[in-house]
Amino acid sequence: MGLTGGIGAGKSEVSRLLVRHGAVLIDADRIAREVVAPGTPGLAAVVEAFGPEILAEDGSLDRPRLGSIVFADPEKLAVLNSIVHPLVGERSRELESAASADAVVLHDVPLLTENGLAPLYDLVIVVDVSPETQLDRLVRLRGTTEEDARARMAAQASREQRREIADIVIDNDVPLDALEKRVAEVWAELTRRAAARSGGAE
Repeated sequence: MGLTGGIGAGKSEVSRLLVRHGAVLIDADRIAREVVAPGTPGLAAVVEAFGPEILAEDGSLDRPRLGSIVFADPEKLAVLNSIVHPLVGERSRELESAASADAVVLHDVPLLTENGLAPLYDLVIVVDVSPETQLDRLVRLRGTTEEDARARMAAQASREQRREIADIVIDNDVPLDALEKRVAEVWAELTRRAAARSGGAE
């Protein structure tokens, strides 16, 4: 299954709760960091495209600096995505192949909507919050400037576009206890579906 949501929606919390229930997590963001780690072909390609100024002093990728460049320029963002996304896809497929046959595999994919990836999954879960909540979390909790936060939100799909591809919507404009209850309901549904697919449904 694919899990997505806008920046600041709280996908990480939802994926953490689903893993606690038993899901196998494949985190596209984490893989995206791995494929541009120092010494990788991915990082070399990013430096070739954007110049050595996007490197930190220790030779690692300066993600905030690169982010400020690409999120303000759709063409540059597309260049970055053309480098990173194929590498992430390849690694994700390797990890999925390694999971057991009866596992509920959860792909946490921030840009699932934007890249038209919904057909790749048996089911898509969207973590949904209001744009006001997104902005508040980015500014208050992550220390992002309001201008940068709005640019990052604008670079992503709209709330309506994400909801259009959703099989299941998880509202995260709620207290944590309510979110935990909703995730438990979703997990019960996922395990029912998995049992039906494997022929284990009564």
